[in-house]
Amino acid sequence: MPDSLVLASTSPFRQALLSKLGLPFITAAPDADETPRAQEAADTLVTRLAVAKAQSLAAAYPDSWIIGSDQVCVLDGAITGKPHTPARAFAQLRQASGNAITCYTGLALYHPRSQRLMQCCEPFVVHFRDLSDEEIRSYIEKEQPLQCAGSFKSEGLGICLFERLEGRDPNTLVGLPLIALGAMLRSVGINPLG
Repeated sequence: MPDSLVLASTSPFRQALLSKLGLPFITAAPDADETPRAQEAADTLVTRLAVAKAQSLAAAYPDSWIIGSDQVCVLDGAITGKPHTPARAFAQLRQASGNAITCYTGLALYHPRSQRLMQCCEPFVVHFRDLSDEEIRSYIEKEQPLQCAGSFKSEGLGICLFERLEGRDPNTLVGLPLIALGAMLRSVGINPLG
């Protein structure tokens, strides 16, 4: 289907967010090397990876608008990845307690045939309240945030970990900044309200 929307992600969270716009889309798994480059800043990394993910589907979807997205969190100047284990999740949340994490979400919209590319990076700051060890353990047990950068899910029980949030679009925390994406889509004639 010409000029269809393709989400270059298999993330159920990103799919749920894109569904909010009420536009038909399909999903496809991107093929992009997500290895950070030496001394690469978080905002540069996520923007590069969002573009790489979108462009990796160009051959399969030459007449589609392909959406790529990537996210990392930064705590105390270091990129904080997915913990994968309860012990690492505990360590990440202990470090985040009383501190702030900045999440950077890269976004790209790419049309292969026309070679049109739009990209941006949306930051969002999460200020954590002081957490007890018992609260951290309980949260990890209940939410199992082992595949989430920073060890929290803002769309779930993770909201109880926060003191305040700072940023333009709370959807950024879940991995797809819809305000920025909506603007990109409107600029190419795709208006969810049209």
